[in-house]
Amino acid sequence: MVVLREESEESLNRLFRALADGTRRDILARSLTETPSVSDLAARYEMSFAAVQKHVAVLERVGLVQKRPRGREQLVSTDRARLRRAGELFDHYESLWRQRMARLDEILLPEGK
Repeated sequence: MVVLREESEESLNRLFRALADGTRRDILARSLTETPSVSDLAARYEMSFAAVQKHVAVLERVGLVQKRPRGREQLVSTDRARLRRAGELFDHYESLWRQRMARLDEILLPEGK
C-alpha cells in the first residue's frame, strides 16, 4: 500500500513509540483544540517541566507537533496533516488485522455455521 511505502521502518517505529505514551497522546489532543505553551502543558501534569519538554520533543521529532516562539514561551500546535497520515497508517493496519481475522474465521468455523 502507498501509505506504508512512504514511511521507513524506523520512521514507523518512532511514530508508534511516540503515540504509545499516554502523556504524549494527551499533549497531542490538547494541542489540537488549543495552542498551549510548554509551560501551560507542564502545569497540567505531575512531572517536571523538563519531562514535559522531552515529551513535546518526541512528538516534534516525529512531526506530530510543531513549536513556535512567542516571547519567552514556546507554543505547541498539532500538525494536522501528519496526524491524518498517522490515522491512515492505523486504518491500514486495522484493515490487515480484520482481513486476517476473517481468514481465521473461514479456517476455524465449519461451513454453514
